[in-house]
Amino acid sequence: MKRGKKYVEAAKNIDRSALYEAADAVALVKKCTVAKFDETVEAHIRTGCDGRHAEQQIRGAVILPHGTGKTVKVLVFAKGAKADEAEAAGADHVGGEELIPKIQNDNWFDFDVVVATPDMMGVVGRLGRVLGPKGLMPNPKAGTVTMDVTKAVNDIKAGKIEYRLDKTNIIHVPIGKASFTEEQLSDNFQAVMDAIVKAKPSSLKGQYLKSIALSSTMGPSVKVNPAKYAG
Repeated sequence: MKRGKKYVEAAKNIDRSALYEAADAVALVKKCTVAKFDETVEAHIRTGCDGRHAEQQIRGAVILPHGTGKTVKVLVFAKGAKADEAEAAGADHVGGEELIPKIQNDNWFDFDVVVATPDMMGVVGRLGRVLGPKGLMPNPKAGTVTMDVTKAVNDIKAGKIEYRLDKTNIIHVPIGKASFTEEQLSDNFQAVMDAIVKAKPSSLKGQYLKSIALSSTMGPSVKVNPAKYAG
């Protein structure tokens, strides 16, 4: 893959064979941003889990102390009093059955997170094929299937993010924007790592965290020493 001149220059700041402490890695990632827009900084955590086993499927959510740096649009599936509650909490879209054709047929995706009350999951389930591949399906583990829609909307707006294993047993999560201070990014990264260390499956044998890297959207990645988080 051919890299641009800026990327190549930025990559010279990083020792590819080194494992950096988190604070140093954050500083390097900030220094190595190359795009004209405010890049997202992401953590990529390779685990020793085998996601084919249900008990090793890591999934959950964590609130980043300094938020994600982006405005998140929330869609809530609810009816009656719960729909009113969701609107009062600041949900961007609230509805039920009538939203299904809009999403299925009109390809309407003006939202980043979907929340549903348990009684609406029968309706939402019909959208599984569309929402599932986009990672938008509500899930009790992530707190997005709940009767407490006020808390769900508030948490998401405050910077709550979901983490889960992908098919290659890696977790990819945003920890903020390149414009954040080093302290803000470090705090957010620490919150993510605390949650992931806690989520270690009890059935896992062998090493849990194999490697950790931080990178910005367009910049080179920096390896973080996983030993500190070995638990």
